[in-house]
Amino acid sequence: MSETRRGFFRTAGMGAATLAFTTHGEAQASPAAPAAAPGDDPPALLVGDQVAVAETQRGRVRGYVLRGIHYFLGIPYGADTAGANRFLPPQKPQPWTEVLPALWWGNSAPQNMERRYADRYYSFRDHWNYDDVSEDCLRLNVFTPALRDGKKRPVLVWLHGGGFTNGNGIEQDGYNGENLARLGDVVFVSINHRLGPLGYCHLAGVGGERFAASGNVGMLDCVAALEWVRDNIAAFGGDPGSVTIMGQSGGGAKVCALTAMPAAKGLFHKAVVLSGASLKMGEKDHAEALGAAVLAEAGLTRAEIEKLQQMPWKDFLAVAGKALEKANAQGGPGGLRRGFNPVVDGVVLPQHPYFPEPAPTAAAVPMLICSTFNEQSPSWNDASLESITLDQVVEKVKVRAGFGPGFGDKARAVVEAYAKAFPDRKPVEIWSLVSSNRQSAVALADAKAKQPAPVYLAWFGWQPPLFDGRMRAFHCLDICFWFANTDLMLTHTGGGARPRKLAAKMAGTLLQFMRSGEANGGGLPTWPRYTTARGETMVLDDTSAVRDDPDREARKALPEPA
Repeated sequence: MSETRRGFFRTAGMGAATLAFTTHGEAQASPAAPAAAPGDDPPALLVGDQVAVAETQRGRVRGYVLRGIHYFLGIPYGADTAGANRFLPPQKPQPWTEVLPALWWGNSAPQNMERRYADRYYSFRDHWNYDDVSEDCLRLNVFTPALRDGKKRPVLVWLHGGGFTNGNGIEQDGYNGENLARLGDVVFVSINHRLGPLGYCHLAGVGGERFAASGNVGMLDCVAALEWVRDNIAAFGGDPGSVTIMGQSGGGAKVCALTAMPAAKGLFHKAVVLSGASLKMGEKDHAEALGAAVLAEAGLTRAEIEKLQQMPWKDFLAVAGKALEKANAQGGPGGLRRGFNPVVDGVVLPQHPYFPEPAPTAAAVPMLICSTFNEQSPSWNDASLESITLDQVVEKVKVRAGFGPGFGDKARAVVEAYAKAFPDRKPVEIWSLVSSNRQSAVALADAKAKQPAPVYLAWFGWQPPLFDGRMRAFHCLDICFWFANTDLMLTHTGGGARPRKLAAKMAGTLLQFMRSGEANGGGLPTWPRYTTARGETMVLDDTSAVRDDPDREARKALPEPA
């Protein structure tokens, strides 16, 4: 709990960090706020019995007001998923009669928490916030400028990263919604949902119809959260008819999956994918085999499958982890679609989201896609790698390239193609660009461009000054720019005027996209819609500019994705 408390006080102490973005959308004064004499400095935090009370369909909730933004944390949108509810679609929470204190983050979904802070470099850079972990994790957070003032504000729903196995709605301070809510007069929602084998263990093959949806219950949790937004967000000043879903890394993959789910159609209206472009999800045959392997690893028969629901979650995660390890050892290298992740079951997820063709449910949804120059920045905590040679880079990417397997005997051709396309980059940067290639982001944009709704493609290249400039534009860095949190996420940006200027333009553009589905008018240069023919790409940096497919020739050397 201590790490999470430190995260809260870091947030609460960042009053100066928000001043540059306070433009409009101030909340109405709470009835319990003490009157301030002229010239007084009023309190930044208001909390009390009559402060920030809102009505939901299941009961009233009470949050607090921090620097004029109403915070409601840990609101239940679903029932406890333990016991008989494990592996099943989410249920609504029981109504409550007393006012529910929505003052603290909800529990993180069960996941491996061992040695989460073991690496001091990563702990410093990302200073993760994790609260208690339990299966009673279907909770969401709301940040809003005002309540019951008659306004219908655009709503952003944030889906956290961590693949489909880790993370929570506020694991980084950069996920905080206060600044964006203030800057754009919008409502910001972040959610926790089931992860890993508790969210995506497909037991239909061994458990029958009762467990038909078990491979996708983590995504059905996301749908339930969106239904909560539809039914309740007006009480928080939001417009259920103007909802944008946005996620980074695994969260971006969740956005892709949601656009292909019939149950989610109409619950959101725009989509943003950051460093998580995913054309495919899990294959049914593999998912069913993995579910059967989990049951076998637990030493249970099909008739005993309900005992999986009774196991302590830590024991179940251990069993499922061993089953996955054995399955991947037998089936070759693993990957996103070979683990516990959404499965194309023909019902909840009728098809792969964007392969071989984009899902028809996505046709009317505008999409903004972004990736970073240096999703993988191998030398950021090891200065010795700055002197690596190009031949050594070839050997590195034969075995491993970014989040996936290496390029094998094609490694040299790939490295040489990138070195030719980027002649001013030294070998360690070529290593990073190869490992961070845009293949999936461009493929998603190409697929989405076949549909009527607009698609916009960006490539984030801003380089932070930290760790002697070795961090580069790494995976996750752009989040705090989109949310105007560069002075809050200091260990990503260093803070100050330089990142703040780009953040104002990126956040302004996101807000325009939320309102209209168009990415112009927010402060960046004119941003044309993406077309496959030209590959129009907004390169985001201190000076941003649109370039036509800047790495097209280099990407031609990449092997076709599996």
